[in-house]
Amino acid sequence: MNGMEKPGNVRTSPENFDFSLLRRFPDIEAQNLFAHDATDELILAEAYDAIAALAHSTDPAHVAVVGDRYGALSLGAAKVHGITGIKVHQDAYSGELALAANSARLGMDGVYESLPLCGKVFAGAQVVLWQLPRGLDEVAEVAALIASHASPSVKVFAGGRVKHMTLAMNEVLAANFDSVVPGRAWRKSRLLVTSGLVHPSATSATTSELTFPRKDFNADLGLWLCAHGAVFGGTKLDLGTRFLLSFEPQMRQSASTAIDLGCGNGSIAAFLATARPGLQLIATDQSAAAIASTIATAEANGLTDRIVTFRDDALAGFANASADLVVLNPPFHVGAAVHAGIALKLFDAAARVLAPQGELWTVYNRHLDYRAQLENRVGPTAIVGQNSKFTVSVSRRTRG
Repeated sequence: MNGMEKPGNVRTSPENFDFSLLRRFPDIEAQNLFAHDATDELILAEAYDAIAALAHSTDPAHVAVVGDRYGALSLGAAKVHGITGIKVHQDAYSGELALAANSARLGMDGVYESLPLCGKVFAGAQVVLWQLPRGLDEVAEVAALIASHASPSVKVFAGGRVKHMTLAMNEVLAANFDSVVPGRAWRKSRLLVTSGLVHPSATSATTSELTFPRKDFNADLGLWLCAHGAVFGGTKLDLGTRFLLSFEPQMRQSASTAIDLGCGNGSIAAFLATARPGLQLIATDQSAAAIASTIATAEANGLTDRIVTFRDDALAGFANASADLVVLNPPFHVGAAVHAGIALKLFDAAARVLAPQGELWTVYNRHLDYRAQLENRVGPTAIVGQNSKFTVSVSRRTRG
C-alpha cells in the first residue's frame, strides 16, 4: 500500500508516498527486516485530516514525530501534505542516520529537524505522530513532555503492534490526556488517539523532567544507577551484566583504555571506573537515552572525569586499534525481531577497534553459542564462565 489508506477508506491525495523506497541502512538489512510496518501506514492514514488541516492553514504546520524508525512517518507526512519544519526525535542513532539517508535519496532534505528528547520537540505541536515503544517508562516520559509543551489542542496519534500494546499504556496516557480513544486493530496494528491535555502548560519543571532520569542505589555494585525511559532494564542491573562483571579481575590488567560498548544505564562503565582508578572509560551506545542515562550515572557516582560518553553506531567514529579492552552485553533483537545481525555487527566493530592483544569480553544468552562467530571475527576465544542462562567469553585480537 503506497498511499494513505486505512481500514474501509482509501485516501486520495496529490501525491502518494511509496514506502518501498525506504531503506534501513546503515542499520541491519535482511530479507525479514523492513524499513516500515503497518503501524506507520495506520498512523499516517488516521492523522491525514488533522495534518491536512494544518497544511492548509495560514500558520506554520506544527507536527512532531517521535519513535520514527527509518523515516516513514516524517517523510510520509512531509511528502503527502507538502509540509516542512517537522520536529523529530529518534532514540536510535541508526534511525537518525537512516532518516537522513532516505531524505537525501528522495530529495527531501530540509523537511525535518532532528532533536534530542526534550520539550523543544513538542513545543507548540498540534499533531504528534508516535510509534509507541514497548516500555511503559518510555511512554510515560514522552507523554509528560507532550502534555507539558504541546499546544492545548494537540492530537496524538500513537500506534504500535497489537502484541506489544497493553492496557497499561492507556492508563499512562490518561494521566496526561483527557481523552484516550483506542482504534480497531488493522493488519496487527492499533492506534491510541489522544486529545485534551491534563497539564495544558509548562509553568515549572515538567513531570517528565522531575521524574527522569530515575535513580536507584545498587547495593551489589555500590553504585547509583540512573535511567531514562527508553533504557532497557531501567535502573536495574541486568543479570547478564552482573555475571559478566564478576570476571572483572580476569580482564586485561594492563589496559589503559576500555570501551563499554552498548552502555545502557552505564553500569559496566561505572563499575570498571570504580574498580580500576587508572582506567579511562569510553561509554558508547546508539541510544540517546542510554547516553543521557550513562552521563547521569557518572554524575551520581562522582565519575564524570573518568567516563567519556559518545553516541555512535557500532564504533563507526572510533579509530582502528585504539582500545585495549572492550566489554559487551549485545542485544539479540533487532527491533521486535530476534536476529543475530546486531551482535555480529558489534563483534566486527570490536575487532576493528581492538589493539593487538586487546580483549573483547562478551556475555550472551547460553543458547546463542557465539563462540565460533567470535573466533572467526575477532580472534581466539575462550569460554571463561557459564551458568544456567549466560555464557561469558574472552576473545583476543591476535591479528593486526
